[in-house]
Amino acid sequence: MAQLFSKKANVTPVYFLIAVILIILFIIFAFWYWGSPYYTDVGYQPEQPVPYSHKFHVSELGMDCRYCHVGVETSAVAGVPPTQTCMNCHTMIKADSDSLKVVKASWDNNIPIQWIKVHKSPDYVYFDHSAHTNAGIGCVSCHGRVDRMNVVVQMEPLSMKWCLDCHRDPTEHIRPISEVTNMNWKRSEDHLQFAEQMIKELHISPPTDCQGCHR
Repeated sequence: MAQLFSKKANVTPVYFLIAVILIILFIIFAFWYWGSPYYTDVGYQPEQPVPYSHKFHVSELGMDCRYCHVGVETSAVAGVPPTQTCMNCHTMIKADSDSLKVVKASWDNNIPIQWIKVHKSPDYVYFDHSAHTNAGIGCVSCHGRVDRMNVVVQMEPLSMKWCLDCHRDPTEHIRPISEVTNMNWKRSEDHLQFAEQMIKELHISPPTDCQGCHR
């Protein structure tokens, strides 16, 4: 009696099992990579309503972060500068520039500029800027070298793992409080000893439990 299936049919279940395993592995990889903040968030660079260059204002003019982001040392929110802050200079400097048309219209009509937020945290996450700056965590640790950016881009994933890595061992990011906005500050050879002393003196103990960030 002739065989209904050829001998090759014996390996079909093996091939099928291998295919299923590969598909499952690919799905896991897809969620792990394409669903990761390193892929979805890092590099985010929205076009703002006003072509404001941090590189020009910070690096070339020497403006301090706190001139515009006034709440960074005293509140949970660093704050986006109101039009008044821009016009403190631009009522006299390049007041007729085409680049400032949106700013001028905002000033004349008393309508806020609709800046697009770059660094975002979910609504269920509580983040306090002042708690970090007053513990000696510099702006560059989270925002990167903004002083080199013509258009601000997100440099870090701001994921839970990324935050917890720092909370569990913040020594690498701690600097003198007077240097938190200094983008050019460099760690010294005895940085570990300095950071440990800062942790002791300021009683720095970042929370690593859920309640620390999820309230």
